[in-house]
Amino acid sequence: MEERRARLRALLGAGRPVLAPACLDPFSARMVERAGFGVNYLTGNGASAAHLGRPDVGLMTLSEVAGVCRNVVQATTIPLIADADTGYGNALNVIRTVRELEAAGVSCIQLEDQITPKRCGHLPGSKPVVPLEEQLGKLRAALDARRDPGFLILARTDAAAGHGLEEAIRRAIAYREAGADLTFIEVEGRPEELRRIGREVPGPLAATLDESRREPAFSIEEMGGLGFRLIVYPGIVRCTYLKAVGEVLAALQREGSTRSVRGLMATFEEYNEALGIGEVKAWEEKYLRA
Repeated sequence: MEERRARLRALLGAGRPVLAPACLDPFSARMVERAGFGVNYLTGNGASAAHLGRPDVGLMTLSEVAGVCRNVVQATTIPLIADADTGYGNALNVIRTVRELEAAGVSCIQLEDQITPKRCGHLPGSKPVVPLEEQLGKLRAALDARRDPGFLILARTDAAAGHGLEEAIRRAIAYREAGADLTFIEVEGRPEELRRIGREVPGPLAATLDESRREPAFSIEEMGGLGFRLIVYPGIVRCTYLKAVGEVLAALQREGSTRSVRGLMATFEEYNEALGIGEVKAWEEKYLRA
């Protein structure tokens, strides 16, 4: 796993923003890799949808997330960034979170400053955050707990929603000074917000571009010019999944057939190829010949 973590560091230091479509599970993680992307990002929102069928309101446990991460790492060859929510508790819980996810093969975790249990930053309503000193203690615990110095910590703040952008910027700067490898301020994504973050917060910076909510304010090149080095697309898989699968199921219910929507479906051969059937056949030939 050290090689994957070194690869992630190299990508983030290369100058151009790294695009990370958010996977939900090992299957979608394989799809991201097959599409040619160099990084996977496990979305907590998507993992909650895929594994619990529920919204992102802090229902996933550390053990559940670690299990998903372990399977994603085993199914792919590219670095995995994992959404670790609030670290699942206080600073002591964060120590276990870091060690569990590092042992699972994750290359980077995102740690946020909401209270526990958290709520998805994109949901309407308040997202209360813990006091700054408390979060700094959690961040220091995370940094001290990692056994591989190549394991990255992405510090996120949700303070902008309830306390304004000024407070969010103050926190992001403090997290960077405390040793976070990257920082991320959850905002609506308006041009003036992103410009100010890029101007005032030391990089490298992370951001989300969720086209299911809002059209991106800037191109990838423009985001890079503002200092953003990691661009996460959190809704690209989960929202496409809901829409495309919903259309196929509706056609079957309406018409008693999938003929009209067959173009939205992969063939059985394509499906098995995506799962690595060729590798399995090679194993069978090598080890089960008798």
